[in-house]
Parts: sequence; C-alpha cells; structure tokens
Amino acid sequence: MSSLSSDLSTNGNRLFIARHGETIFNLAGRIQGNDAHTPLTQRGFAQADEMGRALGRYLNDSVALELVASDTGRALQTLSVVCEHIKLDWHQVAADRRLREINMGEWEGIYYNDLGGKLEVDHDRGLFLTQAPGGETYGDIVARLTSWIADQAFERDMLLISHGMTSRVLRGLLTGLPPLELIQAPMADSLPQGSMVQIVDGTEKIVHLGAGEGEKA
Repeated sequence: MSSLSSDLSTNGNRLFIARHGETIFNLAGRIQGNDAHTPLTQRGFAQADEMGRALGRYLNDSVALELVASDTGRALQTLSVVCEHIKLDWHQVAADRRLREINMGEWEGIYYNDLGGKLEVDHDRGLFLTQAPGGETYGDIVARLTSWIADQAFERDMLLISHGMTSRVLRGLLTGLPPLELIQAPMADSLPQGSMVQIVDGTEKIVHLGAGEGEKA
C-alpha cells in the first residue's frame, strides 16, 4: 500500500486497529448506529478473547500501548476483554466520539429486513449506498477521523477499538487509499469480525484474521 505523507506518519509506531465483537443487534439483523447500548453476544466476547490472545502472542510481552476506543459500550466491552490478555487497565482508555460508527439517524434500531429496500447496499464491497434520514455520509466519517488523526502525536504504539465502517475508513486514510467514487471516501477491504490489523507508516499487516462475518454498522 502507498506510504503516508509525513503529517500522517505513525512515526514508526505500531497502530493496532480492530472493530468490536458481535453484538445482539448484529445477531438480530438490526441497524446499530450509536445511541442504543448493544452488548456483545457470547460469540462477541469469544471474538474479543481471540483478538486478545493473538495480540498478546504478537506483542510477546511488549505492552506499552496507548489505549483508544469509540465511546460506545460495545467498543469498550471489546477493549476490556482484549486488555485482560495483555495485562493493561482498560480504564486508561481515551474514549473518543469521533471513532463512533456511521450515524444511521432515523434507521437506528430498525431491522434491515423492515426497510423494504430503502437502504441500498453494495454487498460485494460491504457498503451502504444510501444516506439514512438524519444520518451521516461517508464524507462525514472522513471529516471526523481526519480531525482525530490530526490530534494524534503517535509517540508510542496504540491499540484502537472502533466499528466496521469507521475502522475501514480509518484504515483507508492511514494507508493512503484513494477515495472510492461511489462514496467519496477511502475504504479498506472488509475483514471478518474478530480481525485485527497493524498499521505502521502507511503499511497494513493482518495480526489476526477472525472467523466472523463482514462489517455492518
């Protein structure tokens, strides 16, 4: 993948990025958004366990990580489980609203099957092509993630737990991907739930490939 410009460099530090584990809304086929608290399922906790074990093996006892996450319950639950395996206190997290999932506005909590085709989806790339009423565009995600990146010093390795669409845009920005014409935003490939990547100065590497489904909000 292409290298970052100097102002987006991670300064040689490792940035570990993952989405939260499966939630009760994922399991039920409901749109999550950000307002409703949607706890992890048993499978979601197992996915967080897998990521924690994999990260622990990868770090080989090197655990001086800065902890960052979306401020949603499902992201913080996932972080807490991962942190058990690397012996870090998840209460030290810098929780940030800018790392939240795409805002689905009036459609939050609705079952996908009840939308009657109103939500157009590119299933091949795992993308929403319809802006929800009162919701965000992918450009809105780019704007808040660009703001978050600009605030980071990247002075040490970081563990970041976010969401499906948001983490893909973040990975796209950090690896210098061009915007997709359909959505006017960079979008990294979808990975199964329970996966974790490492990004260092624009280069992405898979740390753990999960066995879950692809991203939904």
